[in-house]
Amino acid sequence: MMSLKMIDQPLRKSLIDWYDKEKRDLPWRRTNDPWLILLSEVILQQTQVSRGIGYWEKISNRFPTPKSLAKADQEELLTLWQGAGYYARARRLHALAVQVSKPSKEGGFDGSIPESIEQLLELPGIGAYTAAAVASIAFDLPVGVVDGNVRRVASRQTGNSSPTQDSVGMWANSMLISGRPGDSNQAMMELGAVICKPKAPKCELCPIASNCEGKENPLAYPTPTKRKKSIENLDAAVLLDSVGRPRLLRRDPSERFGGMWGPPMCDIMTDSLTPVGEIVHHLTHRELRVKVWSGQCSKGTDPTTVPISNLDRKILEIAGVM
Repeated sequence: MMSLKMIDQPLRKSLIDWYDKEKRDLPWRRTNDPWLILLSEVILQQTQVSRGIGYWEKISNRFPTPKSLAKADQEELLTLWQGAGYYARARRLHALAVQVSKPSKEGGFDGSIPESIEQLLELPGIGAYTAAAVASIAFDLPVGVVDGNVRRVASRQTGNSSPTQDSVGMWANSMLISGRPGDSNQAMMELGAVICKPKAPKCELCPIASNCEGKENPLAYPTPTKRKKSIENLDAAVLLDSVGRPRLLRRDPSERFGGMWGPPMCDIMTDSLTPVGEIVHHLTHRELRVKVWSGQCSKGTDPTTVPISNLDRKILEIAGVM
């Protein structure tokens, strides 16, 4: 268990003063709309900030409210989501919008994002981190967030190389400034993202370095988790019609890349197909090695008219389609 140090007011003030002066100008920081704040948090779950800005702008412009998304087909959202990866986030976001948009008498929230942690956690795709982030940033609830950045800062600050989730949560709560919980959380995450970085920390620029137990050897905190990627071998068939359009199938929601479109990848008979090449695609904990085959079909689909994952785009490209 992480031994918590008393966090004094000057330390918290140093952090928030640094944030007020140095924070990045991100579009979702210019709004108080809970829906747009929630949207940013869902996008940033698995997408870097630099890339996430474009997706947030596209999706928020098209779907400025939960009701506007709830009325749309899921495939339209997936089309806007192309390239961001982890497409289950988009499917769950659509389900969230549908649930939020229902009348309260039907278990919904009349089109408004709920304010309490408990209600936020009931929504599709919302876990402890996202619920705390939305509650504090959009509704000023005094709850600390715990993500990878906060865990790293807490580990270094307290000199604990293997802090537990609960202990980091208590430490994050101790860093909240009264009246500014959302800014306090964003300051801590900002610090981890741009100063207290995993491999190249800028300790000389850290506003709370004076209290840091790990600054002499920051790379020792926290202890890295080693995860070996499993390897999965697959076959993909790029079957073209007479005008060069590939046969594309919509992935079942229960499958990987559910809701997206791509060439057949299951139960492929390759005897009559021509090998084109092989691609390697990396997921978080898995490496996909895909042998690509070409052949013919009677009728294909224009790939520019449907949402396609990065993996399927690579498959089509190596077969000369895109």
